Amino acid sequence: MAIKENPTRPSRNRIISFVLFGVGLFFLLIGLIPGVGSPQVSRVPYSLFIDQVNDGLVARAYITQEQIRYQLKDVEGEAGDVLSTTPIFDLELPQRLEQKGVEFAAAPPQKGNFFTTLLGWIIPPLIFIGVLQFFAARQARNGPQGALSFTKSRAKVYVEGDDTRTTFSDVAGVEEAKAELQEIVDFLKTPERYLNIGARIPKGVLLVGPPGTGKTLLAKAVAGEARVPFFSISGSEFVELFVGAGAARVRDLFEQAKQKAPCIVFIDELDAIGKSRASGNFMGGNDEREQTLNQLLTEMDGFSADGATVIVLAATNRPETLDPALLRPGRFDRQVLVDRPDLAGRKAILDIYGRKVKLDPEVDLQAIAVRTSGFAGADLANLINEAALLAARNGRTEVAQADLNEAIERVVAGLEKKSRVLNDNEKRIVAYHEVGHAIVGALMPGGSKVAKISIVPRGMAALGYTLQLPTEDRFLLSAEELKGQIATLLGGRSAEEIIFGSITTGASNDLQRATDVAEQMVTTYGMSQVLGPLAFDKGGGNNFLGGEGMNPRRRVSDETAKAIDAEVKQLVDDGHDQALAILNRNRDLLEEIAQRILDVEVIEGDELQSLLQRAELPELQPA
Repeated sequence: MAIKENPTRPSRNRIISFVLFGVGLFFLLIGLIPGVGSPQVSRVPYSLFIDQVNDGLVARAYITQEQIRYQLKDVEGEAGDVLSTTPIFDLELPQRLEQKGVEFAAAPPQKGNFFTTLLGWIIPPLIFIGVLQFFAARQARNGPQGALSFTKSRAKVYVEGDDTRTTFSDVAGVEEAKAELQEIVDFLKTPERYLNIGARIPKGVLLVGPPGTGKTLLAKAVAGEARVPFFSISGSEFVELFVGAGAARVRDLFEQAKQKAPCIVFIDELDAIGKSRASGNFMGGNDEREQTLNQLLTEMDGFSADGATVIVLAATNRPETLDPALLRPGRFDRQVLVDRPDLAGRKAILDIYGRKVKLDPEVDLQAIAVRTSGFAGADLANLINEAALLAARNGRTEVAQADLNEAIERVVAGLEKKSRVLNDNEKRIVAYHEVGHAIVGALMPGGSKVAKISIVPRGMAALGYTLQLPTEDRFLLSAEELKGQIATLLGGRSAEEIIFGSITTGASNDLQRATDVAEQMVTTYGMSQVLGPLAFDKGGGNNFLGGEGMNPRRRVSDETAKAIDAEVKQLVDDGHDQALAILNRNRDLLEEIAQRILDVEVIEGDELQSLLQRAELPELQPA
């Protein structure tokens, strides 16, 4: 009968580690405790030593920088005591010792004893071996999280059967991307159907798009639909202080993936390790990021050589910065755009997240979808959550339509700042400013309408706001519509000029945005009659993060730069003149709406629409 090992018995490695640690600690204490391994010598004051020298009681002395050790003369045949003292700066000491007949010299070096030798040459290696044994046992016990495992992959593994398995039914608004990835799912489920005909499934699929559009969620849904293991890791987790650690983690990740094939490896934020080597960000062949990228390229070339079905999904917001070698066929064969959803997609996303909260039966999600043009999936999820928080804060058990409307304003304009009290003069200026935006915006062409005017401060800097909501999804804008946007942005400043005869700092953001629109019309869209159909901004590819860093201006002559500035100024001036003309034509309506909003602070709905319908365009002046 076999004897089973007691599971509670310590392992041999742990026993050895504890023994070595105990022995090392014992000898360390021997070396640290005074008096162990060396004779004890009494220490006396320096003054007593001098008195004993002057009295002729000292036979010999050994002088060092740290101490003076001396022996008294023999008394009645007995050896004198050995004492020590701390030396001080005394130039007359040698003469005094010589006059009193004291033998003195530098003390000879002390010979090490057995314990000191053992402590210095044997114990440190034993302690080092014990520490290695301890960490090796800990690593074997804890797996990849051990202390010496910085070269191990840190990917999280999701396997089939988890209660939180994500499928395509949990993803909405990206129907085209789902259709592209359905082929990956079919291959993972029935690879023989493709292999029999000689087809080769793409090794890698790159998901690109703005932040919050559901790229990570879509990758999880692919694994959930195919019912295969899903390795998830961020690109930044490959980057390490030690050179070569990132490449080792890449190797370990693909080794684990081969063992669980067929499976999916998902690398989020691929641009953290996949930036182009020609961009100047790399310093040389020993750079850690370059080694990691080279290892990733090598693994994607050869991981399917042994027949293991491993598909790499990656996501990034900056595809324009990726290395061309990473995007060539055979590595990331396909790029799937995961863009912001359209109207139908937003409605489907709201339905998914709306099922997770208690909605009032009267809630119209279609109306919310219409008002949230440009929102990504993460924005819509946050919108539903904000509405639920508002409903709970107000003591309601269900989310009402008013909660969703307020949540939209929170996301767009920020939190209400009712504690920010404006004086009467500032409140009048803000009221006329916002009404000026509303009247001009109501008469401008385009797919937006003024839905609300408020003089309640919101966010960090907004003392009031005019909410314009799109009535439809627009993908193209004409030159007249862009000019209308400039005029609308300058409507607030124009109203201040008409009513008060002066301007304030409240229009700073409006001026910034109006100038940006005018500059894009001239330098990007070629909408200048003087400069013609030329683009003066360099195309930087798909820039999903916004900003101007990826579209620098081309080199132009001084005359062209002056012409660009003149055209931008002309567009802004024309918008300003148009706003002044509209507000002068509707001066009485401007006064009426401003007085009304000073009384109630917020105007919206049918009341606002009935007032704005009375606005009229000015008569065209003869050329």
